[in-house]
Amino acid sequence: MAWFETWFDTPYYHILYKDRDFAEAENFISLLLNALKLSGNSKIIDLGCGKGRHSVFLHKAGYSVLGLDLSKESIFHNKQFETSAATDKIQPSLKFEVHDMRNEIFPAISTEKADAVLNLFTSFGYFEDEREDRKVFQSVRNALNDRGYFVLDFLNETWVKNTLVPEYVQTKEGIDFHIKKRIENQHIIKDINFKDHGKDYHFYEKVKLHEAEEIESYGEEFGFELMHVYGDYHLGPFKRESSPRCINVFRKKTGIQNRER
Repeated sequence: MAWFETWFDTPYYHILYKDRDFAEAENFISLLLNALKLSGNSKIIDLGCGKGRHSVFLHKAGYSVLGLDLSKESIFHNKQFETSAATDKIQPSLKFEVHDMRNEIFPAISTEKADAVLNLFTSFGYFEDEREDRKVFQSVRNALNDRGYFVLDFLNETWVKNTLVPEYVQTKEGIDFHIKKRIENQHIIKDINFKDHGKDYHFYEKVKLHEAEEIESYGEEFGFELMHVYGDYHLGPFKRESSPRCINVFRKKTGIQNRER
């Protein structure tokens, strides 16, 4: 199995990342929604939704939301939000489904195409074969209405290389996570070693460092127009040497045939 198919379903993944800055994330999403100017009845797909916090935030902002993630544990956790929304009779809808982003979203998961697909907080670059990266762009294009938005929030590979800390320890819930990072063959690899209840554990993360031009070329190949590239979660301009993020806002072109790969 691929590293992300095991690591994301462990409780330790959620312990290690439990202190993420959700206030910053929600502020970013608010700024992004304001920039996109989606209508109030828009449908959004949160592709790689994790434990659903941002899908819930999008839903409370007034949008119909479909949260998709490969992690069965995360989607099982998220089903409570569906129940809560239904009980409170909140409209529009909120749904969560297990889904591999390389596979077709529409019509397999959703009966309606979306006005925006958001792939946020580095949920891309996990795949070894670039053909699988292309499958993501193809499936997103097929899931979008004409002129729909695709937001791909990724690392700025230059900034990652310039700021890499090779080794450190993070302590969460009494567990010392020993982290080692390295760059190998244009991938950033994070080795995670720790001990819990007398047992040693090792997991790793491996993310391909796509250059901004490569992401743009994927978009062009599959019929997207690049509208904006932001460099941080405050929607500041992208600067290759200093921006921590490479947030790509694509818009689906019309009149272009889908390409099967």
